[in-house]
Amino acid sequence: MPPTPAELANYSGLHGAAVRGDPRYVEIGARTEKPDARDARGRTPLHVAAYGGRHRAMRALVAAGADPNALENDRYDIVTIAAVANDLPTLREALKLGASARNVTSPYEGTALIAAAHLGHADVVRMLIKAGAPLDHVNNLGWTALIESIVLGDGGSRHTDTLRALIGAGANVNLPDRNGQTPVALARARGYAGMAGLLEKAGAR
Repeated sequence: MPPTPAELANYSGLHGAAVRGDPRYVEIGARTEKPDARDARGRTPLHVAAYGGRHRAMRALVAAGADPNALENDRYDIVTIAAVANDLPTLREALKLGASARNVTSPYEGTALIAAAHLGHADVVRMLIKAGAPLDHVNNLGWTALIESIVLGDGGSRHTDTLRALIGAGANVNLPDRNGQTPVALARARGYAGMAGLLEKAGAR
């Protein structure tokens, strides 16, 4: 969850420096404060900087020793934060700084790829695939990224493009959900003809 306006206004130290985005404040704060200090919701200054798209602060924090793979209380890391926000520049920066696209994140024990697929952020999905995100990770709902693009999508162009990217990368088109429903069956049941067609062409049964 992003910091609220009240939280942003009340931050001090490295969290405040992350809000301002000025690496000089980060460097000063890092002399006396741990770079992975936590706020009440477990956010580190790096999480705060990622939410705000403060790339210079992100770089300064990692240089000061911040963990690019830290999870906050809702188990979000900076890759998932950027993926959910459809923020390609921040995602690119996070990956450059050593954050992993393979992290298991969120209360659903998913990945940034699953979160992006759910939201139909096709370009984010492509970037995460390129970064080595696990294509067939199953979250605690029993869904993969490919399945989430169907069951939590709207069948429109964004989610169809997302599905196309996942299929093209080699995601398993026959991996069923926990009820034994295959992706193509789920697409057909929702009347998503375009998605069903893509899956059938890829060998889905």
